Amino acid sequence: MRVLIPSPLQSYTAGARRVTASGETLRMLLDDLDRRFPGIRFRMIDEQDNVRPHMMIYVRGERTRNLNTALADHEEVVIMQALSGG
Repeated sequence: MRVLIPSPLQSYTAGARRVTASGETLRMLLDDLDRRFPGIRFRMIDEQDNVRPHMMIYVRGERTRNLNTALADHEEVVIMQALSGG
């Protein structure tokens, strides 16, 4: 399935905005991404296995924080990162 990567995480994907990954659940997809792009999962998921507050993950156009969200092969997962500044 296609995964859209936000600009701040593209350093892990050699600058790629879109990558492919597989997994039956969002958790498995993120694990696959981390195998291919070491360290990327930790930027999105904290030590308690929760989506970090500044990360937004969309599946089927809806935001989810549930890592057990089921995925199909044809899905597109969009990962976004909130930016702050002042």
